[in-house]
Amino acid sequence: MAVPAERVHPYDTAFFGHPRGLSTLFFTEMWERFSYYGMRALLILFMTAPAAAGGLGFDTAVAGAIYGLYTSSVYMACLPGGWIADRLLGARRAVLYGGILIASGHFSMAVPSLATFYLGLTLIVIGTGLLKGNVAVIVGQLYSRDDHRRDAGFSIFYMGINLGAFVAPLVCGYLGQRVSWHVGFGAAGVGMTLGLVQYVLGGTRLGDAGLHPAQTLDPAAKRWATGIAIALVVVAVAMFAGVVPISAKQIADIAGIALVGGAAAFFAWLFLSPRWTVTERRRLYAIALLFVAACLFWSQFEQAGSTLNLFGDRATRTEIFGWTFPSSYYQSLQPLFIITFAPVFAWLWLRLGSREPSSPTKFAVGLLCAGSGFALLVPAAMLAASGVKVSPWWLVATYLLHTFGELSLSPVGMSAMTKLSPVRIGGLIMGVWYLSIAIGNFTGGRISSLYGSMPLQTLFGVVGAFGIGAAVVMFILAPYIKRLMGTVN
Repeated sequence: MAVPAERVHPYDTAFFGHPRGLSTLFFTEMWERFSYYGMRALLILFMTAPAAAGGLGFDTAVAGAIYGLYTSSVYMACLPGGWIADRLLGARRAVLYGGILIASGHFSMAVPSLATFYLGLTLIVIGTGLLKGNVAVIVGQLYSRDDHRRDAGFSIFYMGINLGAFVAPLVCGYLGQRVSWHVGFGAAGVGMTLGLVQYVLGGTRLGDAGLHPAQTLDPAAKRWATGIAIALVVVAVAMFAGVVPISAKQIADIAGIALVGGAAAFFAWLFLSPRWTVTERRRLYAIALLFVAACLFWSQFEQAGSTLNLFGDRATRTEIFGWTFPSSYYQSLQPLFIITFAPVFAWLWLRLGSREPSSPTKFAVGLLCAGSGFALLVPAAMLAASGVKVSPWWLVATYLLHTFGELSLSPVGMSAMTKLSPVRIGGLIMGVWYLSIAIGNFTGGRISSLYGSMPLQTLFGVVGAFGIGAAVVMFILAPYIKRLMGTVN
């Protein structure tokens, strides 16, 4: 991720006691998340809808593979996106170019053809890689290192993320399912465009934050970077045009092997390197164990947009208190719950004081909540097997449990990575945290490909039992991991 250069910061309090530039970045990220979650709410439903209904008519195996590849690639792209901002563009231009690519990708998907569908997904992945991590870097650069408002500023920024994620399915989901799939995709593009307009107009509020690369490449390195980028574009265009005979599912299979293999190679490099102190090496072992737990958690949590989205569409009633709604509206539940309960969890950890659970124990709680959410759906799936659509409250309860799991694990995990990592590779370790989300997204997408190929109660039961079993193992390992962490809680 990009590393901000040290600068002198005026003490700006124009935006609710925070720098005025935070308002620009708040709405930029809000609209970017609006576009991402608006399209994601429709993605697997569009791919599995029959051609007569305007969809692509893919079976769930292919749709799940594509979904997992796309959502995992979005997070993986943050690593090269941060490198490009660090050494070539600067964070400000990276965010601008990324937003343009994202909007172009959504508008491409608004055109009804398979070619523009794949092109759109590719553009969104590249654009999100340039925007997502770097917009957060600019937020950090609005504050000096010792500014006590920094954490609160990121909390405000985080609320923008969830506000966009909450509104997106309500707008794009309605348009996509009730008007046209492609109108829904186009609406996501309109949202990103609005975010870009206010980003450009509000650029003066950002001062010099993110204007320049943190490091500059020498001419030879720039030529190498340009050559690699051109080669990747040529390969992508060749596959896109059908010159290279490879299917989307085969690409997904290769990407999955690369993800897992890359993670294994990275940790092998870490553990075999002789440069760590004894304390650093012990903490790296703790990071590896937390990484595995995070992968398992995200593989369950990120089925919200795939397996649970299909269950909400095909097996759950879309009516409550006499009001009928599109099934994609279920995708707004998790961000709504996060907005509601995030302050409660923050208060709870403070209230517990010295009795606050350790980070490994919180990870175990997160896994338990994720697995319990799927276990809760087993009787619902048994009811649905008879052909009856089940009550919406089954999904509501599952998403609530999953949100409790996210609040127990996600912010805790990010904090633990920053505290446990050796200072000289702190940015790299944060990239590893995104890698766990990428692997979880990919795995969750592949699990969703089993939807319809086995009884739902079996699928949910296996996933739930796996999550609960992982939680039990994590509870047992928690004291050992805590010892590896040393003085870090």
